[in-house]
Amino acid sequence: MAHFDTNRPAGSNFHTDPFGDDVREKPFDGLDGIIQDDTTTFTTTTSGIPAMDPSSSLRDAGHTEAQSLIFNYRRTKSPPLPGVPSRQPTPSLSERNAPVFGDLSVPYKDEDSYSTHPSSFVGKSDDHLVHNAADMGRSDSYQDLEYAEPLDENSKLATDRASPFQKALGMNTGKYPMDQRIEDKKRGIGRQKHPFIVWALTIIMIGVFIDELVVNSRAQGTPVSFKPVVNPMLGPSESALINLGARFPPCMKVVQGLPLTTQMPCLNDTANPPDRLCSIEDVCGFGGFNGGEPNQWFRFITPIFLHAGFIHIILNMLAQLTISAQIEREMGSAGFFITYFAAGIFGNVLGGNFSLVGAPSIGASGAIFGTVAVTWVDLFAHWKYQYRPGKKLAIMTVELLFGIALGYIPYVDNFAHLGGLCMGLLVGTTLYPVISPTKRHKLIMWAFRLAAIPLAIVLFVVLIRNFYTSDPYAACSGCRYLSCIPTASNNHCQGTGFSTNTTTGGSSI
Repeated sequence: MAHFDTNRPAGSNFHTDPFGDDVREKPFDGLDGIIQDDTTTFTTTTSGIPAMDPSSSLRDAGHTEAQSLIFNYRRTKSPPLPGVPSRQPTPSLSERNAPVFGDLSVPYKDEDSYSTHPSSFVGKSDDHLVHNAADMGRSDSYQDLEYAEPLDENSKLATDRASPFQKALGMNTGKYPMDQRIEDKKRGIGRQKHPFIVWALTIIMIGVFIDELVVNSRAQGTPVSFKPVVNPMLGPSESALINLGARFPPCMKVVQGLPLTTQMPCLNDTANPPDRLCSIEDVCGFGGFNGGEPNQWFRFITPIFLHAGFIHIILNMLAQLTISAQIEREMGSAGFFITYFAAGIFGNVLGGNFSLVGAPSIGASGAIFGTVAVTWVDLFAHWKYQYRPGKKLAIMTVELLFGIALGYIPYVDNFAHLGGLCMGLLVGTTLYPVISPTKRHKLIMWAFRLAAIPLAIVLFVVLIRNFYTSDPYAACSGCRYLSCIPTASNNHCQGTGFSTNTTTGGSSI
């Protein structure tokens, strides 16, 4: 409300601030000299805002109709606002002489009844002032600038304008405000809200595991293999896993020491030693080798979807639905899909080269280790944005060493873990959305990316070629010890690891 002093001499040039802070401290002070006769007030025909008659004492005191209009509008229509902070003491005389025309720190909004411009007013000379005063409080979209950013179409995220292809690959991050990206990073907000690929993979893997149990039940009479030995992971027999697509080099190439005439336990064998023997071609399934050499190359891929038993799939799905899911939210589905399968396939390629060739291998562990590797990329690339990064590094180091140590347990393929970790670092460095606040940081990241891409390709080409054309053990005779502790039971990690005495003793996961 405006505060007017009617005790000043007529004709005074003293300027009164109609919106000064003192008017809120003492809203009705100084109004005793104003004529309060209702006959001296009227309402404009369209705005509904009460205004003083130009002939009133306010005009004699040197105040315009615009000031009178605002005063009466605030006096009659503005409700007290909760939470408005108390004002400072009344400003000095020199402060009030300053030409201040409004204190916009207190938000207000006109009602719908004031949405029309006034069409007539008694005074002619000040019509434009009354028009401006009536519009002064009107706002179609008011924001308190102390707490809200002004509406700016240019500040919208690039995701509002990017194509679906750009959104999938995260190519729109260049227009994503840097401050907002940093804040989202600290809060754990990534490119998308839901891990769709992780959910889909989990559903598929559970479905495939149910099929494993059905196949073993038809062959042995029980979903879990208990004869001739118990599967320690509580799942199907070794022969059933090979038949369903486990990584088993004799099904993929000619293996020295395991010719195609080698006999091995059939799916329905329950005796120990086995009394039902089948050829490698029969156990490998998928239509056999059609009279030629084994070349079931797809066994680099299919093991990702298979699991050795209930314990195996529960542990992997827990890791996948937590660690891998968060990585997908941060990377986006497209980048996560590439990283996940590149790590999983490369883990099987590395294991096919250096693990015992007579032991089948299955599981998504290599792919999951690839997503774990991405967390290391995130840690070092965003070190200053991490909460207590030193402590996080220590915890991640212990977890990594523990995961590698598990690779020495029987039935676990450490090469799948190590291969997935290695490829996850390379692909994750390339595809993970890294925040680069400086040109130096950006140059370093692009240098790593340009080095990681050709290195990943070279590793794939060299190891696949080595698998099919060379003796892996000759290339690295000591590599087998990265996944095998020499004991008398495994012939001190020598030979192929194949045995016909048991049906579950050599599977790796």
